[in-house]
Amino acid sequence: MCADQPTPVDYKSTLNLPKTDFPMRAGLPKREPEWLARWEKMGIYDRLRAKEGRPPFTLHDGPPYANGHLHIGHALNKILKDMVVRSQQMLGHDARYIPGWDCHGLPIEWKIEEQYRKKGRNKDDVDVVDFRQECRKFAEGWVDIQREEFKRLGVTGNWEKPYLTMDFRAERIIAEEFQKFLMNGTLYQGSKPVMWSPVEQTALAEAEVEYHDKDSFTIWVKFKVAAANGDTGLDGAYVVIWTTTPWTIPSNKAVTFGRDTAYGLYEVTGTPDESWASVGDRYILADTRAGDVMARARLDDGMWTRLRDVTTAELESITLSHPLAGAENAGGEWDEPRDFRHGDFVSDEEGTGFVHCAPSHGMEEYELYRDLGMLEQVITYNVMDDGSFRKDLPFFGGKYILNRKGGEGDANKAVIDKLVEVGGLLARGKVHHSYPHSWRSKAPIIYRNTPQWFAAVDKPVGDGQDQFGKTIRERALTEIDNVTWTPPSGRNRLYSMMEARPDWVLSRQRAWGVPLTCFTKKGALPTDPDYLLRNEAVNARVLEAFEAEGADAWYKPGAKERFLGNDVDPDAYTQVFDILDVWFDSGSTHAFVLRDREDGSEDGIADLYLEGTDQHRGWFHSSLLQSVGTQGRAPYRGVLTHGFTLDEKGMKMSKSIGNTIEPDKIVKQYGADILRLWVAQTDYTNDQRIGDEILKGTADSYRRLRNTMRFMLGSLADFSEADRVEPTEMPELERWILHRLTELDAVVRDGYAKYDFQGVFQAVFTFATTDLSAFYFDIRKDALYCDGDTDRRRAARTVLDILFHRLTTWLAPVLVFTMEEVWLERFPGDASSIHLEDIPETPNAWRDADLAAKWAKVRAARRVVTSALEIQRRDKVIGASLEAAPVVHARDAEVLAALKTVPFDDITITSDIALTGDPIPAEAFRMPEVEGIGVVFEKANGAKCQRCWKILPDVGHHAHAGVCGRCNDALG
Repeated sequence: MCADQPTPVDYKSTLNLPKTDFPMRAGLPKREPEWLARWEKMGIYDRLRAKEGRPPFTLHDGPPYANGHLHIGHALNKILKDMVVRSQQMLGHDARYIPGWDCHGLPIEWKIEEQYRKKGRNKDDVDVVDFRQECRKFAEGWVDIQREEFKRLGVTGNWEKPYLTMDFRAERIIAEEFQKFLMNGTLYQGSKPVMWSPVEQTALAEAEVEYHDKDSFTIWVKFKVAAANGDTGLDGAYVVIWTTTPWTIPSNKAVTFGRDTAYGLYEVTGTPDESWASVGDRYILADTRAGDVMARARLDDGMWTRLRDVTTAELESITLSHPLAGAENAGGEWDEPRDFRHGDFVSDEEGTGFVHCAPSHGMEEYELYRDLGMLEQVITYNVMDDGSFRKDLPFFGGKYILNRKGGEGDANKAVIDKLVEVGGLLARGKVHHSYPHSWRSKAPIIYRNTPQWFAAVDKPVGDGQDQFGKTIRERALTEIDNVTWTPPSGRNRLYSMMEARPDWVLSRQRAWGVPLTCFTKKGALPTDPDYLLRNEAVNARVLEAFEAEGADAWYKPGAKERFLGNDVDPDAYTQVFDILDVWFDSGSTHAFVLRDREDGSEDGIADLYLEGTDQHRGWFHSSLLQSVGTQGRAPYRGVLTHGFTLDEKGMKMSKSIGNTIEPDKIVKQYGADILRLWVAQTDYTNDQRIGDEILKGTADSYRRLRNTMRFMLGSLADFSEADRVEPTEMPELERWILHRLTELDAVVRDGYAKYDFQGVFQAVFTFATTDLSAFYFDIRKDALYCDGDTDRRRAARTVLDILFHRLTTWLAPVLVFTMEEVWLERFPGDASSIHLEDIPETPNAWRDADLAAKWAKVRAARRVVTSALEIQRRDKVIGASLEAAPVVHARDAEVLAALKTVPFDDITITSDIALTGDPIPAEAFRMPEVEGIGVVFEKANGAKCQRCWKILPDVGHHAHAGVCGRCNDALG
């Protein structure tokens, strides 16, 4: 180096470069547990509850079942709930959340029975109290496991004191709620077709049933016309029925026809070698179905003919014979004539136009004969608890509808074979269709007439609260319209269900649950007024025992005598040992959580119930029925529903397919915040897809947000109140950012109030990445790094501080761990937490619509300039935009004036810029979407400032060598 050559100066150390220890690599899987431990040590949930004077907000937790690890649906549900609770808290409420678990019922009982079977033990040989204790222990274990899994997702709540349906206090209140149905006259014992699981040997609720494809036998059966009033010429003809349940034929009591259906009399004129039809056979069929039926019987078009119409009056005049009537060794079981009448449910869209009626196994047929007052003539008891025919049923006794594993039993084949033998079958086949299965055992179910306990939905409720409606159905329909539904379609779904629902089947024939705490009078009929014991003193003794000992007290030796006491003769009454439907348990949670706990709801009503769409027929449904039946009103003011999780291809997740995604795996690979961000980015009102590629995209969005937060932290490292600038003293660019904050604040508050997390996140994310990172930060880096203590730099840092407080609180309900990390980077301390903060108020005075309109024009013009420079960079004419000094032609005078009133060279990140209203040259760069702007590229003149890298004519003419005037001033 020559002696007279100046030594180069390292100006980098003079820049105000960002200072932060906040890492770009989040390391969430490792660090998130540290924040969980910190929050637990702080007692953050209790500290939030200690904030006084805040209006309460209660989200009531729909209890998950305590019998397995969490799946992705659990994660979606609990994260949504957590985002509701946290956002409502930060909007100024006292947002309470008491997590709970559903602990009773068949799934747990089934697990214990499986353990017994592996050891060669029989459940019936075990003392019922001992069995119940094993169920309780099993549930306790899974509650502890699931609690930790939920907490790992960042879900806040009263985890130390959750609610469990098996707690003694809960069991006491569930029994008390049942007693209200007992005392208000809506409880009754009846016998009607219910959904029955032969494998589990219990009645099922609609919510316990799912539909899967199944292959079923299908048969076309001939019922001979036994008698006809008048000379109709139909004697000896056959009415043909079609059914997919051959096993119900032995229970047939009638056939129904459609009053508006056109029927004809058809005769067989020829048959193939293999057919159960005979030449001369005459069949009565719906005209729309005749061709299909004949084809099923293997009769070609030339083998049958239509003789004439058959009128409704003719149909009303005949009776039928059962196809097994007169069968040898049948003992007369089916010899009585079958009833034949009109049914509103008959259709000619499938089958034959006639419906075979076994009212013991079909609800429509049951209701038809109930309304006719003919149930005693048509109800049968041919099918036992295990799905077998009663032992003394001719031909079929002991045959099983299903085998012990839920597969096809031997009953259907036995019935079909017998029909073939007696000449009662016209055709048979198989059909692949959707069929109800138990969602626990996955085995098919049947409809079976069995004595059960019901809550009548159309009987006046004798509780003196008629202002809500006289019946449970009336009250429920009224209350549905007093609830806010998200999405609104949920209202119509539940309303239609409630309009059509039958009486509520309350009883289950199992052991693990809360029993139906009632007694029946020996020798009395269920229809007798004194059949059920209604005694307040007896009820009180039951409740007192349950409070102290739990529901096990019902099963202990001497329980009946203990509860009946001296008031009632124990020998005169029978103790009921059925247990309550678990949906009654969970439907009663409002009573022992919202109404009974100090941290429940002040008026006993939740602000929100939030579950999947399947809960319209589940928890939303049962909670509404239970609540209107006992207190006349709905237990919730709002109901939110979400869809189901699918894989990336839109397929339902299934372990057998191998496309399930476990929350634990995601958390270990990415961290819980990434899973939470996936929830926030989805439209939860529809089904959501999740998979590796989707999660990678979510992680990319997270990194972009994290970069935004890191930039702010670095630029605010030493910010103090002394640096703060009032908005009125800020440059236009900063005042435009404040205006955008007023717009965004309204979006965030309205979105969180409406539980629109996707809308909130998309608005905040777009603002952070587009308005901030790609625009404001890009422009202001120069001032932040290179300015001295200028008004411009102080204004920018003031805005960054304002942005910091809003972005962290806006995003805290979603990214609970990351926003805590960001917050503590600026405000460390044992008592510090973003989750103790509220969303700050954003002054409306910052709103400036005129300024926003002006800056919309500025940003549009900027896009043209940056696009023009990108071409020059691509062609390697320049390496950076600071090497340019473009000429911008603006056709519109208003746009030109706007550009001249702002530092457009700083905004375009160029060293200089020329603005002109001259006509746009032909060679100018244009963008079709921005009318009237043209850019002509010119290189910047001057030397490169060694500090800020701008190319300016004054570089080298100041006290500090190699810098521009602005940098010279900054160096002092």
